[in-house]
Parts: sequence; C-alpha cells; structure tokens
Amino acid sequence: MKVSDIIAFRKDVYSIPENTTVHEAARYLRERAVRSAGVLDEAGKLVGVVSQSDISDKVAAENKCPAWMRVSEIMTRQLITVSTAAPLDECLQLMNKNGIYHLLVVEDDTFRGMISVTDLLTLIASDEKARADLLEELIFPKR
Repeated sequence: MKVSDIIAFRKDVYSIPENTTVHEAARYLRERAVRSAGVLDEAGKLVGVVSQSDISDKVAAENKCPAWMRVSEIMTRQLITVSTAAPLDECLQLMNKNGIYHLLVVEDDTFRGMISVTDLLTLIASDEKARADLLEELIFPKR
C-alpha cells in the first residue's frame, strides 16, 4: 500500500497561514480534533508544521502570550515529507528514524495533507485481522 491509499478519500487538508497567531492555531487544532497542521506562506507553499506539542513546549511552558505570537515563530521548519507514491513501510521507517508522529504529504509542490502513526497502525491492524480471518476460514471451513 501507498500513501495515496490513505489520503485519497480525505476531504480536508489541515493547514493555516504562517501569520496566524498561536492562539488561533490552538483553536484551529482543537476545533478539528487534530494534533498538527501544515503551515503555508502567502503563495500557498508549505513552509512548516505546527503541532500541539509546539504550542505547549514553546509557548505555554515558557509562559509566553499565544495571542501575540505568530505560528511562524514556533513552527517546525525542517520538514520531512513524502509523496503520494511512497510505500507505507517506508513512511513508518521515516517516522521511527526521526521520532515523529506525522508525515507531510507533498505532491508537485502542493501540500496534500498528513499521515499519522495512527493511520498506519489502523491499516496494519486491519490487514492483520483480514489475514487472520482468511486463515481461520481456510483451517475451519464453514459447512
């Protein structure tokens, strides 16, 4: 399976402009029940990613004011991206190697969304259950 198999049917790509305040970003993440979002420049190009942990570690824990700070001040700029053609096992290895929980999906310089560890674990668990069901059916055929 590939990244495209996960994101093909998603309707939403979670992103915010880089001039968004940290307070607005925190509300955006909470309202959409997501843990991170891509950060886009004025031209719509992906320039960073901001997560709940960025907000808690770089703003709340430092007692800074989220209403005055911009996402561009706290976002992660060293982006680890994959294309829609990337195999899922490669994605899991990238996440493990870099200690991250989300991968940014970029195709033709366009931000297409993210995949998470949860996405991958859900697929792996589903695949394992399907294999177990098939094996059970072979071993114990219904009569």
